Amino acid sequence: MKRQKMIMILACLLIVSLLPILYFSDFTQTKQVSTITKPVVEIVPEAEEEIQQTEVEENNSQTITEEIKEKVREAIKGTINLFKKDLRIVAIGDSLTEGIGDQTESGGYVGILNHTFEDNQLNISIENYGKKGNRTDQLLKRLDQDDITSAIKKADIILITIGANDVMKVVKDNFLSLTMEPFNREIDEFEDRLRSIFYKMNELNPDVHIYLIGFYNPFEQYFGNIEELGMIMTTWNEAGKAVTEEFENVSYIPTADLFVPSDTELLADDRFHPNTLGYKRMAKRILEEIDEFEIDTEITIEDN
Repeated sequence: MKRQKMIMILACLLIVSLLPILYFSDFTQTKQVSTITKPVVEIVPEAEEEIQQTEVEENNSQTITEEIKEKVREAIKGTINLFKKDLRIVAIGDSLTEGIGDQTESGGYVGILNHTFEDNQLNISIENYGKKGNRTDQLLKRLDQDDITSAIKKADIILITIGANDVMKVVKDNFLSLTMEPFNREIDEFEDRLRSIFYKMNELNPDVHIYLIGFYNPFEQYFGNIEELGMIMTTWNEAGKAVTEEFENVSYIPTADLFVPSDTELLADDRFHPNTLGYKRMAKRILEEIDEFEIDTEITIEDN
């Protein structure tokens, strides 16, 4: 009974934590409607001059902000060599691949990798097929899309982030009667779908090297005392790693240890996705784990 109460508390915390994400788009639409329907106010000449001056200042501020953002280049410092002259990388999966939460809006870990390759003058192309909210079943269907199929056939490396949304679906589907049982039941289905994803990619390109990037526990900083939450995330990561070990050309890259509670803020304002620094740590780990790269010196990141 005590464990079941803890699971219910866990479910409540998960749902509450996701509310800002789920309702953000609705808030934006409401704000736009209210702007359109606000009443017309008569402006006297003096007030009109002040408003025009304010608008000019706001436009200048927005222009400066855009210029600064364009000049931001998040990259990892270090010397990187290749075993091959050229490489094609396909990054695919959920919001972690899309780069949600990156304050620079440059594509999260994928953008950071791209800038790092450019700084090291490496001829590496990266195609980003990350899609927010993707689960394993949805990713499996996307592999039939012509553009993704074509990209995988030409790829030397595939980077995948997937699985966190599978966990969240179990929470939402069983919110009123949440126990460990539905997680344990669903994890077998998760493994089967992940296995099918690897089989499909190997059919399209037998020579590709696939890297599954593990997910982290975004609630550990605030709800680390809820053991069940940590158990679920750990178990699902272990399941993903076990599936990768069934394939010679599939490797697992852990990231959970990168986001353990510390004085350094690694999550975005939504408290769910990594911020720019979090993505830099992911990118550094990926570079260290990819077999096709050789690191000559210690690669470093700046905790800004």
